[in-house]
Formats: sequence, structure tokens, C-alpha cells
Amino acid sequence: MDIHSDHFTLFGLPIGFAIDRHALDRAYRALQSEVHPDRFVSAGAAEQRRAMQWATKANEAYRVLRDPLQRAIYLCALEGDDPKDERRTDMPQDFLMAQLEWRETLDAARDAKDRDALEGLRTELDARRAALVAEVHDAIDRDDDVAKASALVRQWLFVERFGEDVHAALDRDAASVA
Repeated sequence: MDIHSDHFTLFGLPIGFAIDRHALDRAYRALQSEVHPDRFVSAGAAEQRRAMQWATKANEAYRVLRDPLQRAIYLCALEGDDPKDERRTDMPQDFLMAQLEWRETLDAARDAKDRDALEGLRTELDARRAALVAEVHDAIDRDDDVAKASALVRQWLFVERFGEDVHAALDRDAASVA
């Protein structure tokens, strides 16, 4: 096993968006039991350093593969198409229009302290997120279309960030009622 191998290879998993979560968990625990720094306390400094590097690599790989959005970003980047590249701002027209509508709804709901509108917006974002997850899955695992997946991941990233704004507005609304 090479410390520079991709995250999937590190855990002996096939490269793809769909992942067997139980297999990932088992592989992570097995690797951690082999490389955990506590096993190398009486080893030399170089061996301790290697164990720390392996443990760090295993932790990072596990964190990325466990999270569907991070896994999608990683898969796209692995194929040379980084969806987080801020120079890539292209979005479909319908998604840009949806962004504007969401922003207007959020602003109006905040101003009116309309919790129902905020909840409705959160529900709409949840549905959009679920649709994007399914589309990313298909783009990567079925169509092998990294460019399409990367474009979808950029939309997903927006939905996540905007969802945080909606969540914060709901929290503020709840705090003002209490």
C-alpha cells in the first residue's frame, strides 16, 4: 500500500460515487488498527512519523469518502475537474433563476419573520439537494461524465451554502420567539 494512493484504493474500495458505507467503516477501522500512532510509541522517530502520516491520511480519506458532497468533489478533482475552482462560474440559466427566487424568498421571509416561508424554502432546498445527489451519482457512476458531475457539484455547493443561510434565519426566528 502506498501512502500516495487515492482514497478508494487506500481502503480497497472501487472508485465511484456509490459507496458501501459498511465496507468503508470496516476498512477504516482495520487500517487505523495497523497504523495508529499509539502502536508505535516505542518505535523510532522515523517510524512514529510514518505512523502519524498514515493515520492522518486514513482520517482524511475516511472523512472525504463518508460525506457524499466531499466524495463527489474528490472524484471530480481526481479526474482533473475541480468543482471548487472559483474561476468556474458557469451555471444553467434555470439554476441561476432559482437562486434569485430563493434569495428573494429568504429576504422576504426574514423581513416578515415568516417561519412557514423559511420552512418551505428549506424543504425546497432539501428536494433540490436530493435531486442533485441522484444526478451526480448518475453522471459519475452510470455516464462517466466528469464535466457534467462537476457542474452539478457546483450547484450542490451553492445549495449547501444557501441552506446554511436558511438554517441561520430559522435559528434567528426561533430565538426571537423564545
